[in-house]
Amino acid sequence: MTEPAETPDPTDARASAPEADAAADDRSLADVLAEFDYSFPQEQIEQLDAYRRVLWEWNEKMNLTRHTTLEKFVTRDVGDSWELANLLEKGERVLDVGSGGGVPGVILAIIRPDLDVSLCESVAKKAQALEDIVQTLGLDAKVFGARAEDLLEVTTFDTLVVRAVAPMRKLLFWLAPRWDAFDRLLLIKGRNWVAERGEARHYSLLNKLELRKVAEYVTRGADAVSVILKIEPKEQD
Repeated sequence: MTEPAETPDPTDARASAPEADAAADDRSLADVLAEFDYSFPQEQIEQLDAYRRVLWEWNEKMNLTRHTTLEKFVTRDVGDSWELANLLEKGERVLDVGSGGGVPGVILAIIRPDLDVSLCESVAKKAQALEDIVQTLGLDAKVFGARAEDLLEVTTFDTLVVRAVAPMRKLLFWLAPRWDAFDRLLLIKGRNWVAERGEARHYSLLNKLELRKVAEYVTRGADAVSVILKIEPKEQD
């Protein structure tokens, strides 16, 4: 199989330069969570606050996130992770592919401690940052400094979750030989998902797979619409 040619992914948040910080915000994370109708136990709010602090500290050394205001952290990072959390069963083995700064994997490990969460990041310095973040927060999550397709040669998972890593066609090309190592793929995508699906079909990457839109939501405080796509092998007759 010939790999599809590289093209920019307009929905890839990590590909953009970090946005400028907003003016000083005297609200707490708890205030902003409440403002956007997110409710978590106090212990989880404190963990989320500790996470965004250490993430932003690391972000001064390397580009891990462009969501460097409380409002963006809540509406984009917590929001996407919360939507994913609603689709995961208790005890699932979840791999965050291309975890970057830890979204959604770290947040899933905080708000869904019943999950067995692993983080996969192929860029060594980012994997080191993730390891520090996980250790600082005392989370029971594993960090793998490897490409997902290599990790899946030796480890199995129930669900792979992916946000802002690459176009659908490239993800499916990378993962095509590894479907025996996981059950399903959950992709967070933006407005361009239909075009991405068409491109994946053009390269025959969905022939043996079933794709369903399992969630659609508007980013709170904005007009951006996101979807979560579930991709899994078609049932054999």
